[in-house]
This record gives sequence, structure tokens and C-alpha cells, in this order.
Amino acid sequence: MRWLALCSTPDAPAGDVDALSWLALSFTPRVARLEEAVVAEVSASLRLFGGARALRQKLQAEAALTGLAPGPMAWAPTALAALALARCALAAQQGRQAQGFNERLDALPLSALSAAQAHHAMLARLGCTCLGHLRRLPRSALARRFGSDLLTALDQAYGDQPEVHRWLTLPERFDLRLELPYRVEHAPVLLHFAEPLLRQLCAFLAARHAGVRALRLGWQHDAMRARDVGRSGELSIATADTTRDMRRLTRLLGEHLARTTLAAPAGEISLSADTVLPLEEASSSLLPGPSDPQERTTTNALLERLSVRLGASHVREGRLREDHRLAEMQRWLAWPAPPAPAVRPPPGPQPTWLVEPPQALRCNAQEQPVYAGPLARVSGPHRIETGWWEGRHRLQTRDYYVYRSAARGLLWVYHERFPDAAASTSGWFLHGVFA
Repeated sequence: MRWLALCSTPDAPAGDVDALSWLALSFTPRVARLEEAVVAEVSASLRLFGGARALRQKLQAEAALTGLAPGPMAWAPTALAALALARCALAAQQGRQAQGFNERLDALPLSALSAAQAHHAMLARLGCTCLGHLRRLPRSALARRFGSDLLTALDQAYGDQPEVHRWLTLPERFDLRLELPYRVEHAPVLLHFAEPLLRQLCAFLAARHAGVRALRLGWQHDAMRARDVGRSGELSIATADTTRDMRRLTRLLGEHLARTTLAAPAGEISLSADTVLPLEEASSSLLPGPSDPQERTTTNALLERLSVRLGASHVREGRLREDHRLAEMQRWLAWPAPPAPAVRPPPGPQPTWLVEPPQALRCNAQEQPVYAGPLARVSGPHRIETGWWEGRHRLQTRDYYVYRSAARGLLWVYHERFPDAAASTSGWFLHGVFA
């Protein structure tokens, strides 16, 4: 058997150990909690991940994406031995010069084994400073003075007795609560306490090889709140695509909290994700380009933050629609726009920006439009006569052209075939600009 022990850093929150255990479940189903660490039996997973070193590097990379900072790691044939080696990482590195597994354990101090550390004072007076000294003592006398638990732990660490573990399983849905150490009056402060819950969420999603597109952060108001204030508040967060990126979720939550005001001090927060979606792992291209999934994800993360800062109505996405009128073939919707059915491509080039209402142009002596100087025709005319079903005021009888201006670039211009005689315009209008 091959066991891997994962220890969290001393200053890590208590929830990080649960996050480590969930993260380990994405590599093997045989994961258990052993005192302050997480142990995983990975002998069946080594071939899948390309060996022990590759599995360890993959685990460290996934932990970094999740926002976790795992402490020492160690390998051993038994779970207790792996935990002992992880606790004494420096001593274990120095002891690697020893050839056998037993010799490495013999060199560890008594603090590596909790059952021995409990009797450290008495064992030190007997001259025992390491596990090797403890093994050389008479077993019957050791059991009478210190109990059978010490001998059992020693035998299990060295593989002389089998170990029994309770395997961890993932919950059906993610919904965690955290009581705050003090009453929080400002919403942005909640981000500091929500980060451990976000790390657990990302580890939960990694174990399920999934992501989220929506999550909820809730808070309970203090009991001494005003009468007209409710008991709780809630903030819903949506992403443009399925993700489990810790930094992306943290930044997006921070943007929302920066624009949120608490009606009363909060004493407890909760984080939940009702819908978990499969995360599609797209193959990366050898060359960067529009098809690069990493570039698309980065763009979506930027647009999410801009949508929160500027408002949903100020970040828009262009969509094609079925219509015979050229100006009605595209529509700008709030980003992210809902999926739209496939439509026929427009018969001609569509401008990046529409000029609404169309701007009247003057003509030169040859009755050609002029805008910031003379214009050169690129393409056209494209004649349309449509829109009659929406009334006379919506009827369009136009010839569309693409003109080039030396000062303003490509322009989308149309000419009214039957201009209004009462109007003082030339019948030429600027309707769009190509970026």
C-alpha cells in the first residue's frame, strides 16, 4: 500500500482540512481524517497519474487553484507512518540516507507519534528520545506501564498490525455556515470570512470534477437589530461560464460586496451552491488565439467584473436575428445574453456601431454624400424594400452602401429612394461605423 499524508499549515483555518480531504477525493476514493491531517491511499492511482511525483505535483497544482496552501506531505506504506514523517519533515529528509523504511521511522523523535508524545516526559527519563529506542524496550513491561494503546499505535505505524479507517464521502450538496468572531457592520468585510468557505467550495467542486455558474452568500443579522430589519440577507452571484477558479470567484464576490450595504450587523454567514454542473476540460492549443479556452475564460472574468461595476445595461453583447431590414439584423443585449437559435448570416457587412437616429449628410455638386471630406464608394448598392407590415412609418425603401472616409474610416451609408419632399435633407444618411 502507498499512503500520502497531507498536513495543513499551522495558521490555516479549520475548514481548510476539510477542503484538503475533499480535494484528495479527486485523486482516490480512499481518503480519511487522521488526527490533524488527511491521509489518502493512492496505490491504485499512481499509474493513472504517472507515478508518485506526478501525482504530488498535480495535487499541489490543484491546491493552488483552489486557494489552499498545504503543509508538509509524506509517503509511507502505512497511514500512521506517513503522518509521522509529515510531522517531522526535516528529520525525515535527513533520515532518507537510511536504506530501509523501519530505519527512517526509528530516527524520528517521539513527537512524531501522538501515542508516544503523550508519555514523553516518562520516556525521556528512561532514555528514549526516538521511536527506535521505544521499540527496543520490553513489550510486556511497556504495555503494563503505558497501556496497550502505545504498542498498538507503534505496531500500526510499522505495519505489524492492520489499520482501520472511516472513509470520507462528499455531501450531496454544498451548503456551509460560519459563525463570525465578531459582529460585522460593513459588507466588504464579509469577504475575509467568506474566503475559507470559497476554498471548501472549490475543493468540493474539484472532487466532483464540476463547476458552478451561480452561488449564494447569505448572512444572519444580529439579534439586536431594528424592528423593521429582517433576520437575514442574501447575495446571488452568477458567472458567464462554468468555473471553479478560486481567484475569479473571490474577485467577483468582492465586487458585489463592495456595492452592498448591510441593513444590520451580521453575526453568521453561509455559502451555498444548489446547481453543480460538469466542467468540460477543453484541449489547449499549441498557439494562442481566439480558440484558446484560457483566453476565453479570462475575457469572461473581466466582463463579469465590468458588469458589476458599470451595471448590466452598460455591458452588452451583439446578437444576430432574422429580419429583412439590415439595421434590424443585429441586436445588442445585456451581457451575458441568453442562447439564441441559429440564424442566417446577413447578406452584407454589418457595422460595429449603429448611429441612432441616422445622421443626415450633405451632398457635393455630383450629388454624392460628403462626411468629413469626400467619400469613396467601397461596395453597394444593396437595395431593400421591407417593413411595410409594421405600418407606413416603418416602411424602408433604401439603398445601402459602404463608403471609405480618409478621416473616419469605413462608414455605413444609405440613400432614401423616395425621400420626404417636405424634409430639407438630401436623402443620404450615415447609419453605422465600422471599427
